[in-house]
Amino acid sequence: MKHTFFYLLAVSVWLAAAPSRAADGWISMFDGKTLSGWKSNEETPGCFTVEDGKLKVSGGRAHLFYVGADGKAKFKNFEFKAKVMTTPGSNSGIYFHTEFQEKGWPAKGYECQVNTTHKDPKKTGGIYAIQDVMNDAPSKDNEWCDYYIKVQGKRILVQINGKTTADWTEPDDWQPPKNMPGRRIAEGTFCLQGHDPKSTVYYKDIMVRPLP
Repeated sequence: MKHTFFYLLAVSVWLAAAPSRAADGWISMFDGKTLSGWKSNEETPGCFTVEDGKLKVSGGRAHLFYVGADGKAKFKNFEFKAKVMTTPGSNSGIYFHTEFQEKGWPAKGYECQVNTTHKDPKKTGGIYAIQDVMNDAPSKDNEWCDYYIKVQGKRILVQINGKTTADWTEPDDWQPPKNMPGRRIAEGTFCLQGHDPKSTVYYKDIMVRPLP
């Protein structure tokens, strides 16, 4: 009886920690209450907080990496979706195929830009420095937009509010930009970017669906 009790207790703890998976395969990455399953590099302490069910990014440069319940989250082919809201003059980004690092801009993986009115001309929905959305953002400040990313093989598809903003396939002989050698299709996790002290961006309904 004692062993049964501890077994049931262990199972309940595991279920509480496990990500929520819907019948259609989508996995919730953010519970709207805590940063469980995420790990900040703390380059700017306090950059990532939860506010009224939203993941708030504000205060300076830092990156928040998705590690999952077991700390080993890794994806290759996937669909990703989230609701994203910029505020005036803010900048952020969604990295994929990346890995945790203590400081600096993530060296591994690709970045999908989040920027409506920041001075950087590369705007929301582009694959940063690879296939950019220049000058005219498909997003609006202080309004939620639906951000969708799909990676299948070497193809990267990005859509904002259901409209394709980037569709790019990495060539077999791909040579990344000289200052971005890690811009390659591989596998890894996601991270959200805190860009600068004047940027505040919100995320919610963050989901991923692994693909074969």
